[in-house]
Amino acid sequence: MQDLFKDRIEFLKAEIIKHNRLYYEQNTPSISDSEYDALFKELKDLEASFPEFATADSPTKKVGAANIASEFTEVTHKYRLYSLDNTYNYDDLRSWYEKIQKELGREDIELVCELKIDGLAMALSYNVGLFIKGATRGNGIVGEDITENLRTIKSIPKNIDFKSPLEVRGEVYMPISSFEKLNAARLEENKPLFANPRNAAGGSVRQLDPEVTRERDLAFFAYTGVLDTVDAEIYTHFQMLELLKKQGFVVNPNIKICKNIEEAIKYCDEWDEKRHELGYATDGIVIKVNNFAYQDELGFTSRAPKWATAFKFKPEEAVTKLLDIEINVGRTGAITPVAVLEPVKLAGSTVSRATLHNADEIERLDIRIGDWVWVKKAAEIIPKIIKVELSRRESDLPPFFYPKVCPSCGAPIEKDEEGVIQYCTNITSCPAQLKGKLKYWAGKDGVDIDGLGDSIVEQLFDMGFIKNYPDIYYLTREDLLKLDKFADKSAQNLIEAIEKTKHSEFASFISALGIKFVGKETAELIARAFPTFDNLKNASLEELSNVEGVGEKIAISIREFFNSEENLKLIEKLFNSGFEIKYPEKISENAPFNGMTMVFTGALSRITRNEAQKLAKSLGATVTNSVSKNTTHVIAGEDAGSKLDKAKKLGVIILNEEEFFDMVEKGKSNE
Repeated sequence: MQDLFKDRIEFLKAEIIKHNRLYYEQNTPSISDSEYDALFKELKDLEASFPEFATADSPTKKVGAANIASEFTEVTHKYRLYSLDNTYNYDDLRSWYEKIQKELGREDIELVCELKIDGLAMALSYNVGLFIKGATRGNGIVGEDITENLRTIKSIPKNIDFKSPLEVRGEVYMPISSFEKLNAARLEENKPLFANPRNAAGGSVRQLDPEVTRERDLAFFAYTGVLDTVDAEIYTHFQMLELLKKQGFVVNPNIKICKNIEEAIKYCDEWDEKRHELGYATDGIVIKVNNFAYQDELGFTSRAPKWATAFKFKPEEAVTKLLDIEINVGRTGAITPVAVLEPVKLAGSTVSRATLHNADEIERLDIRIGDWVWVKKAAEIIPKIIKVELSRRESDLPPFFYPKVCPSCGAPIEKDEEGVIQYCTNITSCPAQLKGKLKYWAGKDGVDIDGLGDSIVEQLFDMGFIKNYPDIYYLTREDLLKLDKFADKSAQNLIEAIEKTKHSEFASFISALGIKFVGKETAELIARAFPTFDNLKNASLEELSNVEGVGEKIAISIREFFNSEENLKLIEKLFNSGFEIKYPEKISENAPFNGMTMVFTGALSRITRNEAQKLAKSLGATVTNSVSKNTTHVIAGEDAGSKLDKAKKLGVIILNEEEFFDMVEKGKSNE
């Protein structure tokens, strides 16, 4: 019998180590937090019952990630970072409190309650008031040096008034609004979506290029500090938080001092509901003994402080019925399955649809229409089906067979090169793709036709008035009057809005074409690299690949797009309608910055970096986003990162903000 328990312990250890690697190192967890916590608790309980099978390398005795990514420099933490033990109900909380009461020999022990932010733990080192190093928690003893990435986060101060050595610990997180914006952009570029803000933050803060981190709009909450000196007269955790606030750190405002565990339980109760109103993800409450002297007396286990615990909210899960599986077809032909559910209340909102990701996920779940399924919101945001309630499955439910042909046009479906996403192969006449392309053309990332929303596009397409984007520019007032709820005024307004977009910026036009992998940002890079549309249309694969930020995969997609006779005919029809491309004003051959290739990095104080780039281009410079052997000048603002380091290695001319503006003034005076 004991061999069975030993085998179970070994199995659980292997499973938890695997999931630690997926969670901490790859930011791609394959199970929910609650499922992981259940495995961890089972292992901990078994090791307590059978200590002869417990080993020093057990994950119950370790913290966080086992390995440090080879791309980053290792940092040995001056002060070890611990994990937290979890509690899952109020009886557990009371038991924890009783243990510390007994150990300290006191009745009422003051506690501090804080929201548990669903982010990544960081340690920031300051000396003589300067931010000198930032590292991930790693395994608690060794972390990754990501200082330059952390410098790009606005809520991390670069200078503070406190001059003694100070280590600030906190969570880097991604606000929900930023998470949704990032996933929307990745969807347009056919990139895999992040499952939740924590994964998105993890993937963003550990980028090799700090500029990518800067663009991801991360934030930081400080939750404690460690001092080398006692001169600061900081004796409690709450006093430490007050010190951090005075030094300019963002401390979560929803913090409360509680006189005892019952007050802490009331706090947990309150935030179990209110957390859904926050603009960031939180999965529990951290409860700490306030007095530092008491913390020292209580000490630590091998992986966690005895003076703190995390109360985990119950996972927001609900059982509902799967009514249907819709197979959606996007503008690029990507096939996406979506679960249609019997509406159910979950995490403060009613859920009636959930993602199923792809065919592999449907097969893994063995999900069938008519099943009762468990639905969870990943970090309280994206509804996801996590499992089927097999005990309630009706015996006659047939398996769901993923379609082999497009549900919109009947064309064959093929997987992409990575074997993950499936695509409709009919790129010229699939109705779903055509509608998607029309909506994209008229939308914010296209030419932005005011008033031509998705429902109007659907009507125009279904009534045969438009099939492809050039048809929009041949619409008449009489055509529009045949639509539902369209009168003279609304028809005239839309005709005028369409007319306005006949003169479109080059970058907007490129983006609106809907070339696979070419979103708005990539379109801007391409527009800067080619002076005219004809230059772009006839560019070789090599010329396209050499554009900064494009690369071979996107270049192949662009070349294939312009090799298509069908696409060229559509563009010709568009131009015949009177559509014109607005190119940037031509720069004089004698422009003062002609022949210069500039890169801007860091924050500028007089104008924004975008305005400075436009100014440089107006004077003849080519502006790129990365430093290369072709770069002639790097303009370095505050907190310039790896681009500055690369410029120094390549011997590129480096200017600060004032030197750049001096150069601008001299250039203007010589024009």
